Amino acid sequence: MKNNPLPRLDASPEIRERLLPHCRLQPGDIWQDDVRGHRVGCLDATDHDAVQDMMAGKSAQLAIHDPPYNLAAFELRSIGEFIDWCRKWVSITDAALASDASLYVWLGADQNDGFQPLPDFILMMRSQPFAPRSFITMRNQRGYGTQKNWMAVRQELLYYTKGSPTFNVDATYTDIPKILRGYYKEVNGKVTENLERSRSDTIRAGNVWVDIQQVFYRMEENVSGCYAQKPLKCIDRIIRASSSPDDLVVDFFAHSGTTLLAAEILNRRCFTAEIDPIYAEISIRRLERFRATGRLGWQNGHPFQDDVPDLMPDTTGQSKKRHSTAQKALF
Repeated sequence: MKNNPLPRLDASPEIRERLLPHCRLQPGDIWQDDVRGHRVGCLDATDHDAVQDMMAGKSAQLAIHDPPYNLAAFELRSIGEFIDWCRKWVSITDAALASDASLYVWLGADQNDGFQPLPDFILMMRSQPFAPRSFITMRNQRGYGTQKNWMAVRQELLYYTKGSPTFNVDATYTDIPKILRGYYKEVNGKVTENLERSRSDTIRAGNVWVDIQQVFYRMEENVSGCYAQKPLKCIDRIIRASSSPDDLVVDFFAHSGTTLLAAEILNRRCFTAEIDPIYAEISIRRLERFRATGRLGWQNGHPFQDDVPDLMPDTTGQSKKRHSTAQKALF
């Protein structure tokens, strides 16, 4: 199906109502994968008993969380309430992890609100049983801003550990990004760039990632309707570095299902939770689509296109307007 994307679902209540009947999970339900043993729960990340039911007595070696921290979250919560909420799922994550494990948390810094919630979250984590290891920055190709400020083009990733977890340093090597190739030096009268002088065509990734393409609508892995989709490559990098084949990875904010898909590709199991039945369903469908076709997402389409093929024709004007507004807000 061509040119049939979904608008940003959190801003489209009428479309959500049409999609909900096609979701196989209701709050409290857990989907069990019969192939690799993945689990997808329609659960609240701060519900200890529900998460324990999903874990089924298992302990994970790695947690990758991308909690909602956009403006919509702050319309509902003060920063104090937001941090109290974070403290709950961090504690539940600790209980779900093995004694030697890693925790990665994507968390933004609002330039207009004292860089919140990042600083208060970091302070809160000082009282948790995790050791800070790194502050990683991923550069977006696009950004947002005003004529009176620098463009915001970064995403923040916090890396914590407990005990002595796996860190596969060999897995951190990547192709040398184009942005790092342009260092020139004259050697024997010839001007060369650093890639020509290098003995390797790879470089070890540091805590500033400039080689990962931000997901946008033309990419195969794009899942329209999801407003905070992380690139598969960055989750792939985390899983390769901080887990081993057959390890268990957890993600309590599934959203577009990227962690689940990356775990499938890398031969790990994933237990992931999503409080919204629609995003829980999208995660399951993304896994099923990959197994059936090898495709990573829905370029020019959407996860429910077979169930509601008339969705966009019925809502074209309103949906396109909202989609355009969402794109401007993001970029």
